[in-house]
Amino acid sequence: MPEQPFEPDRAIAGTGMGGAMDLATSEAETLEKTPGGPEGTGPGEKPRSLWSDAWRDLRRNPVFIISALVILFLIVISLWPSLIASGNPLKCNLAKAQEGSQPGHPFGYDGQGCDVYTRTVYGTRTSVTVGVLATLGVAVFGSVLGGLAGFFGGIWDSILSRLTDIFFAIPVVLGGLVLLSVVTSNTVWPVIGFMVLLGWPQISRIARGSVITAKQNDYVQAARALGASNSRLLLRHITPNAVAPVIVVATIALGTYISLEATLSYLGVGLKPPTVSWGIDISSASAYIRNAPHMLLWPAGALAITVLAFIMLGDAVRDALDPKLR
Repeated sequence: MPEQPFEPDRAIAGTGMGGAMDLATSEAETLEKTPGGPEGTGPGEKPRSLWSDAWRDLRRNPVFIISALVILFLIVISLWPSLIASGNPLKCNLAKAQEGSQPGHPFGYDGQGCDVYTRTVYGTRTSVTVGVLATLGVAVFGSVLGGLAGFFGGIWDSILSRLTDIFFAIPVVLGGLVLLSVVTSNTVWPVIGFMVLLGWPQISRIARGSVITAKQNDYVQAARALGASNSRLLLRHITPNAVAPVIVVATIALGTYISLEATLSYLGVGLKPPTVSWGIDISSASAYIRNAPHMLLWPAGALAITVLAFIMLGDAVRDALDPKLR
């Protein structure tokens, strides 16, 4: 059989069956490459984490984008309300009480002659401040207690479980009527403290269950076998993988705390005048709902939009962080 001329751009690749086949050099190089997997899992690329996957999903979720823009707007006007409202929320003119929309005063006036638009804008600061600080306090306090109880177990876990059962049995509104009725302070701190006092059991139970699940994973057991300390296990291995459910619940609960502050203020045991609050304005406007419905419409609408935005944000974050929904 005549010999075939040697071609440098050809290569010989084994067929795995005792024979050989001719391949071009480019084809041989293609076979040597490891096939790339999904985006971010190919050769030379760093695998994506749960958080990077969640962020990618959130950026493509219109619910998250809309709710985040609304919340960003609320945060901006709560920090700098004078950007869109130049008046004084405490400056009133009884001669204009209950009057409707006028040039320069699009929301009209309330029962004391105060500008409803200005009070609605400045009420954002109080509601957002109470919601954010209460959520941070509940998340930190509940996560620490629940995480430690779930990690160590034993008698501390049993005590915490019974303690959370006791707090769950206390009706929130009734507890607020009892505890806050004896408080005379006009600041937001008694209301925030009350929310933290009755709100931590929910976060605590979620953190406890998440830590119990995370500490049973193989990587935690391997780190423990290698001599990792309890603090290292908690901070480096368990907490990053157990914090996602806490973030989801806390985000949704933030809107609930804003609504709870308005409810307590409406009942007269939450924030008190001269503090500007949506709950106070709704309570004052309820007596004039037939003659001047605009007094109730605007602060109630702002409260509803704010609560809805945080709930929508929490739902979007939950969908992005829950592997079962992928």
